[in-house]
Amino acid sequence: MSLLAKLIEPSQKYQKGQHPFSNSDLKKILIPLLIEQSLQLMVGIADTLMVSYAGEAAVSGVSLDTMFYSIFLFMFNAVATGGSVVVAQYLGKGDINQADFAASQIVRIAAIFSTACMVLILLTGKWILKGLYGSVEADVMAACRTYLWIVTLAFPASALYNAGAAIFRSMGRTKTTMTVSILMNVLNVIGNAIGVFALHAGAAGVAWPTTISWYFAAVVMVSLCFRSGKEVQIRMDLILRRDMEMVKRILHIAIPNGLESGLFQASKVFIGTMIATYGTYQIAANGISQTLWNFSALMTSSMGPVFITVIGQCMGAGNKDGAEYYLHKLPRITFFLALAWNILFGACLPLIVQLYDISAQTRQLVLICVWLHCLFLPFVQPWSFPLSAGLQATGDVKFSLYSSIFTSVFLRIIFTIILGNMLHLGVIGVTIAMISDWIVKAILDVIRVGSGRWREKRVI
Repeated sequence: MSLLAKLIEPSQKYQKGQHPFSNSDLKKILIPLLIEQSLQLMVGIADTLMVSYAGEAAVSGVSLDTMFYSIFLFMFNAVATGGSVVVAQYLGKGDINQADFAASQIVRIAAIFSTACMVLILLTGKWILKGLYGSVEADVMAACRTYLWIVTLAFPASALYNAGAAIFRSMGRTKTTMTVSILMNVLNVIGNAIGVFALHAGAAGVAWPTTISWYFAAVVMVSLCFRSGKEVQIRMDLILRRDMEMVKRILHIAIPNGLESGLFQASKVFIGTMIATYGTYQIAANGISQTLWNFSALMTSSMGPVFITVIGQCMGAGNKDGAEYYLHKLPRITFFLALAWNILFGACLPLIVQLYDISAQTRQLVLICVWLHCLFLPFVQPWSFPLSAGLQATGDVKFSLYSSIFTSVFLRIIFTIILGNMLHLGVIGVTIAMISDWIVKAILDVIRVGSGRWREKRVI
């Protein structure tokens, strides 16, 4: 056994139970997820990079808007995650018929919920933006309104793509989601280049390609779910059939997860209203930093679906000792991956930031914020967000919700007010507040896993 293989193994007291996923199995699930996530994040960088050539007002408008509409994207993902936990547990139990039914109901819930959200924002988005960011400059607000109106049209597509991708990930078939993601992101990047450089459409030039690529991905992903031909597939009769018991099982996970994700993003929107008072260059620095932070967190975000698939199937099979083993092993794997990645990413960061057409002052601020992120992430985040996904996969969703409200909503906002506003650290203060949130969340999650209270939870 190699040194790294020894380092990722939990101590002897967690070796009980069956361990159905070997290191090779985990690698097969993870590598396509890493490729998929990295492509999505590269498109995010491409979006902000290309729109930076339309001016800092456009960058600022898109970044402020993204913080708001991402609330809905997180909630759509929460519905998909809730369903994937149920599907994974039925797979672990060996009940394929119920897994098919759960997968079909995910699609039904996602379609209804996302359409309602789309209509709501199309009708009220203008006034919401005015209430949130009314103090920003006129050209920044114009970019906000344009971008929001267009990407809101993609809500149903985003929800259905996430539902289909979650179904395939619950089976461990991550190569399929990776392939669809590659096609979607290539389409998006080509569209961005045309919209910004050929059509000079500014914020709209990156918004329309995003919407079109989401619909392309949704059609492909849902079509594959109808004829997956392996393990789990959706059926129209099961989509149209309403069964409140199955809906309750999905929503038991999805609602707390959605509230957690929604409140987390809502706190970012509230913080964004404070950032909006810092000035255009700080707004632009925050927007670019947000995109690069996501790239820094590539390993931790990619590991979330791995936790759900592995631990969900263990819990469905009644293998709680095996679930405990992976609750200790997977964060160790995440740590080593995140450490290696952030060393590499941090070293390349000055070259990446040089690609943006922004002022020297904005560029320097981005470097400071992202380097802070890279420095702390490997040592804290593996035991917060991915581990929370593992707890959710056991059914322990309320704890994750309450701890996130305390840390990501309450503490982060308080620290941002103190550091960003009162001590006048601006976006650097926002970054430190975010890192403080991770630290407290990691402590709470580790204590929860050690307590064993998650063993008492039941999903199916």
